[in-house]
Order: sequence, then C-alpha cells, then structure tokens
Amino acid sequence: MSPFTRLPDLALRTYGGAVVAASDESFAEREALIRPGRPEFRPHTFGPKGQVYDGWETRRRRGPGHDWAIVRLGLPGIIRGVIVDTAWFKGNYPPYASVEACAAEGHPSVDELSGWVEIVAKSPLSGDAVHEFPVADPRRFTHVRLNIFPDGGVARLRVHGEVVPDRTFLDGLTVDLAALENGARVVSCSDEFYSSPNNVIAPGLARHQAEGWETARRRGGGNDWLIVALAGPGMVAVAELDTANLIYNAPGAASLSGIDARRASLDDAGAWFPLLPRTRLQPDTRHRFRLDDVRTVTHVRLDIYPDGGLARLRLLGALTRTSDPITFD
Repeated sequence: MSPFTRLPDLALRTYGGAVVAASDESFAEREALIRPGRPEFRPHTFGPKGQVYDGWETRRRRGPGHDWAIVRLGLPGIIRGVIVDTAWFKGNYPPYASVEACAAEGHPSVDELSGWVEIVAKSPLSGDAVHEFPVADPRRFTHVRLNIFPDGGVARLRVHGEVVPDRTFLDGLTVDLAALENGARVVSCSDEFYSSPNNVIAPGLARHQAEGWETARRRGGGNDWLIVALAGPGMVAVAELDTANLIYNAPGAASLSGIDARRASLDDAGAWFPLLPRTRLQPDTRHRFRLDDVRTVTHVRLDIYPDGGLARLRLLGALTRTSDPITFD
C-alpha cells in the first residue's frame, strides 16, 4: 500500500462525506462509493435491476460522453492520494477514470461548484482491483469529482489526505483540540494491531470496537501509548476518555501528558509534563476529567495501562494562536 493510505480518508461517510450528485445510478446507488469497510459481494443475488453490487454502477452508455459522481469531502484538506476500487466488478468496470477537485466556501449547491482542476489524469482501470493514485497538488479542496469512461461500476472511492479546517471558525471558541476534523492527527503510536489510532480522534461516536483504537495483548512489560498533534497550540480544560464498546478489553488505567513542541523536541522526555495522572478506567464508559494545568501544549501523549482499546479521546480547550498551526512532515 502507498504511504498516503495511512492518512485519513477525507471522503468517508462516517466523517461527514456525501455523494451529492451523479450522472447516473441505474444499477447501484452512488452512496456506496464512500461507505466504510471493504465492499461485500454475494454471487447470484439478483434484484429488480440485476445482480446486487456493493458499489456505484451506471447503465450501459450508448451515446457520447461519460459518467461521473461528485463527492463533498467530510473533512476538507490537502489530498495526497486517491484510491479507485473496482472490487467485484469484473465484466462491468470502467476501462478508464480520472479525478477532479475544487474548493468552495460555505454550503454551495452542486450547480455553484466551479474551478475544477484535474488531480488524477485519465488512467486505465482493471476489474476487481484496487488502483492507487498519488496526488501532488498542495491546495486545499472541499469536493472531488470521479469521472469514469464511458460507464460501469466502482465499488469505493477513497480520498486520503491531511485535514485543513477553516481555522477562523475555531478562533476564540472552546473546541476539541484533538479532533481529526479540526486538524489534529496521531503522529506516533506504540501499536495498531487491530485498528488505526486515528480512529480515536474521529468524528462522532464509535458504533463498535473496530471504530476505535485497539492494541494487541501485551505479554511483556511496558504499556501502550499514542501521541496526538493538536489542531494548534492551546490550553486543554477538559479531557474525555471513552471506552464505549470495550467491555473485556478496556485499559485498566490511563494518563495524559503534554508538551509544547515549539520549545522542545518530542524525544525530550524531560519536556513532557503531566495533564492527567494515572487514573483508573472502567469498561464501556465515558470518562470526563477537568484539567488544572494552564500551560500551552501542542501535543498530548495518551498512555494506557497496560494495553487494550479506546473508542474516543476528546481534549476540549481553546487555541492560543490560531495563526501558528501544527505542521506535519
């Protein structure tokens, strides 16, 4: 897999993405393009429109032109790579595809979208395959348009990148400084055997264990941990550690520490200071703690003891300098 696949899928439905328009969806609905999880397939399962596919499928085009679908990104940002997955489409996949993107402020209608630029050139596709396309354009985008030539079916569209929120909206407000949608990101993690650590800062509530972060069972010493680069330098007032859905594999305890990475390296153990001491956790419980430390932090380290999982981590506070965001290499 390409390195960009480790970045969040900006178009994911559970992150607020939506397929807002499509030229045609005669055989299978457009909304399937951004569903979470791998596409499923049951052979010889027929409905009124033919074989049922877990994807978007258009009718056979008899005239000129091509089919397309427009996706509003749930998390606007810089796109680093796109995946066009034709899983299970073997005799009805499009032979070519391209991807365009645009940036629009506010809540535009489809007809108001303009300024489209090509981020993936027209490229050949094969059936039942995952196609990865790196993207080099450094601009922030809010929408993408998948073009397929001339017609056919695509199971999933993934749009991986770095979240870039509208920072003026966050200025002066109490916000979740650790939220993926606000530009935070997990930059380091001890273990991600069962699920991605970025899940722990995802929008919304985790519906099941796979939508949180869970580590393997630790058989030696030590403990598991992750480090979150916050949306920007800020002061954390409230910490929320949610072990929802983790009934037999929640950590026994957890602690939080902070650092201002503008003044010290993350590798400098002495520069980290405690925000929340080691505290007992309960399974399947939303834990909330008021924090008394008023120092500015750019990164927060979560330690869990000794292992296990966490559904969500929320760090509520205020940005101290919205003009000085955290950047990633």
